[in-house]
Amino acid sequence: MAIDSVQIESVCEHFPIAATHRDAKRWIESCVMLGLAPNTVTAYARAVEGFLSFCQNRSVEVRSTSREVIAQYVGDLRTQPRRERSNVVSIDSRALLSNATLQQRLTAVRLFFEFLLEDGLIPINPVSRGRYTLSKRFGGHAERSPIQKFHKLPWIPSEAQWASLLAVVAKESPRNRCMLALAYDAALRREELCQLRSEDLDPAHRLLRIRAETTKNRRERILPYSAISGELLRNYLRHRQRVASTRGPLFLSESPRNYATPITLWTWSKVIRSIALRAEVPAFSTHTLRHLCLTDLARMGWDLHEIARLAGHQSLDTTKQYVHLSAHDLAQRFRETMDQIHAWRLQALAELPAGSEQV
Repeated sequence: MAIDSVQIESVCEHFPIAATHRDAKRWIESCVMLGLAPNTVTAYARAVEGFLSFCQNRSVEVRSTSREVIAQYVGDLRTQPRRERSNVVSIDSRALLSNATLQQRLTAVRLFFEFLLEDGLIPINPVSRGRYTLSKRFGGHAERSPIQKFHKLPWIPSEAQWASLLAVVAKESPRNRCMLALAYDAALRREELCQLRSEDLDPAHRLLRIRAETTKNRRERILPYSAISGELLRNYLRHRQRVASTRGPLFLSESPRNYATPITLWTWSKVIRSIALRAEVPAFSTHTLRHLCLTDLARMGWDLHEIARLAGHQSLDTTKQYVHLSAHDLAQRFRETMDQIHAWRLQALAELPAGSEQV
């Protein structure tokens, strides 16, 4: 299989340390040859770049990395700020790397060493999946990861935040409004949305074909969209004819520098970030509409398997992380239930036989 030279060159340009490290570059090339998603390759390269930089700063030979070095690396990760807030250095700040990012970085480093182990270049993998320790759980032992996992519920906007977002979106271009509608309607990931093509549309039946090469699990799916999204799509297609008359990538850039070229993931992320800041809802991201759609489907009584099929999840456990009731929903349900119980208890007290006495 031929190596995607364009993707390799792009990775090498952004991650020079990994590009000049023989073992790291071979591993990245193997990830590309195995057909991993471009975003996954980029994430792996970023993680290995950080680890190689850590080793350089401490004069550590990569192939001689010990578990003690890995422990030091994990400690260093815990003090690193997020890229968008690189000026934050206090460990008390909430702008440090998230738990999910820590897990991702360490997983990539483990896979890198697994590659070296399979090639016979190292005797053991210093980044183990975890070790078994005594536990009160069934069986007496439980696996303990080097980084403790925290499972947080996906964030979705409140009604007030949603209203603020809608007020900003109303002033957006036909392209952006169409993309936002489809992202919510079909619970699309950023990659799936930005890589839609003209031939993926079936307007007669209001269906979208999400091609396998654009999905996270490499499985194609056919998704419906609503009449409202269909109207926004028709408006955008009329607008698109003024940008480019040819078929191909559906959503095109309209900036002078990249006019009529396919919209990139980074451009769409910037659009969403701009909307979030103007609406004063900074937590809003390209994935929020997917979270919101799946949660709304659960609220409307969709079966878990149906939601998983629409979302393209292979595991129902993944779907359960997306499908949840907000704290407001739980509070409302709690009040309704307690009111019923409260009323029942009062009614029961009122119906006590006349003349009954407390002991």
